[in-house]
Amino acid sequence: MKILLTKQVESLTGSLGSGYGYSIQRQRGGFFSKRNSKGKVPPDGHWRFIVTCAELTKHRLHITDISIHWQELSLALYEAAHFIAFRQVRANGRDAKKIDYNAEDIINLKHTFGL
Repeated sequence: MKILLTKQVESLTGSLGSGYGYSIQRQRGGFFSKRNSKGKVPPDGHWRFIVTCAELTKHRLHITDISIHWQELSLALYEAAHFIAFRQVRANGRDAKKIDYNAEDIINLKHTFGL
């Protein structure tokens, strides 16, 4: 997942909190989510990290938006046992209806499926 920062923020790396198993890392001139290689990652950690980043965009203090490919999103939903949402995202991706999701899409997905 790519994380887009506000113009006022030059860098944002590290953990957003414990219990996700994911952090933000600078790569190839941008900022991306990265699975922690050490320690335990809970089954819903990836999904919760995605939602947290999406919700941070509401405040526009550090993160303006995110961009996540449908395959990564569907895997996160599957790991978190959100199977109905997983099937919808997978179907949209395979049919090329929706390839990339932004923060607003994630928040809508969360509310639509009660996640």
